[in-house]
Amino acid sequence: MSTDKRVDLRALFRDLQAELEGRLGTARRNLSHPGAKGDVTEAEWMSLLVAYLPRRYSASKGFAVDSEGRISDEIDIIIHDRHFSPLLFHHAQTCYVPAESVYAVFEVKPELSLEHVRYAGAKASSVRALRRTSAAIPHAGGRYDPRPLPTVLAGLLTSASGWTPPDNGLTEALEGLPLEHRLDLGCSARDVAFRASYDADVGESAVDLSPKGEELVFFLLHLLRDLQAIGSVPAINYGAYLQFLGARAP
Repeated sequence: MSTDKRVDLRALFRDLQAELEGRLGTARRNLSHPGAKGDVTEAEWMSLLVAYLPRRYSASKGFAVDSEGRISDEIDIIIHDRHFSPLLFHHAQTCYVPAESVYAVFEVKPELSLEHVRYAGAKASSVRALRRTSAAIPHAGGRYDPRPLPTVLAGLLTSASGWTPPDNGLTEALEGLPLEHRLDLGCSARDVAFRASYDADVGESAVDLSPKGEELVFFLLHLLRDLQAIGSVPAINYGAYLQFLGARAP
């Protein structure tokens, strides 16, 4: 029996991309109310991420909060941890995610544009400005020291690009963001995806763009690789939250 069986991964991802483009296109064509259209677009991107992210991650719409009671802007999609920082707060159908638990945040907009790049950057900054704790983790042989805090990834997800051609102005818009507003990843399902890298020491950045027709696979694989590079988020220091509530932490 032959063991040289193969599957066309490009074809699988092209089919996935065509399916997502079709669903987003249906919303653009048939929904006239901006709010309803935005809700459907958010739901489609959320559904995609939930389907393809490993089970160690969760995805929610809501706010990030820290142990000092500060809160971020509302975020369309928060990718957060299930294991080391599982604590979530729910109130009046709103989700509050501890800042320690956040891997990445994404804004969902109708199209790529300078305005929306800056908007998503400001939302990212509101999360990165929060205080994150890091606790030691006991194990059978002793304990792991508190781990360094990883950078919170941020990005922008859209149906299309408002630039013609689709990447015209995108690199300049990304490179013009302040460091704490930087966007690492983004995808316009119909037009272009990007992955940006930054060197804070020398103040330089580089932007990689997807090949035409491979926007979604480019975005998903870069996101998975970047999440893999982060590893695990820091274990939440529950004592810091107890202190905020006025309790004496041991």
